[in-house]
Amino acid sequence: MRFAFLALPAAFLAAPVLAQQPGVPAPEAAQAAPPVNDPRVNQLIIYGDDPCPRGAEDEIIVCARLPEEDRYRIPPQLRNNPNDPAGQSWSNRAVELSYVGRTGIGSCSPVGGGGTAGCFNQIVQQARAERRGDESVNWNQLIEQARDARMRRIDQAEAEEEEQNHPN
Repeated sequence: MRFAFLALPAAFLAAPVLAQQPGVPAPEAAQAAPPVNDPRVNQLIIYGDDPCPRGAEDEIIVCARLPEEDRYRIPPQLRNNPNDPAGQSWSNRAVELSYVGRTGIGSCSPVGGGGTAGCFNQIVQQARAERRGDESVNWNQLIEQARDARMRRIDQAEAEEEEQNHPN
């Protein structure tokens, strides 16, 4: 499996030999070519003062040294922005592209009849999304505070009326 990529170039090198006319001898250089054993290249990243390991006879080791602080960090090529449009799925891109060039009723565009009707819908949807996502507004607490304030006003008005009717 490791040498499968060598089969295709070997087929291209053998093609001119196979294409020769029968009875015509092949050149001597093509017949006596020694097999090529390229050394295996192993690339490693080492950190701090770690030694670069030695390779076998048919192996070349290339070491890149990084500071010790980077040992447990995410590699720089993987530290990208997950919200980058280039990293989005094609389905999300297709949804965004479906709005390109959209005009007419419900589109929120200055082109076509009723284009502005969609602008109100967008504003309402955005407001609802903000309200759902806003954790600082506790509607139950606001209602409870309004009830308490109203009850204090009622109790105070009742106490004043009681004071006026029954001074004792």
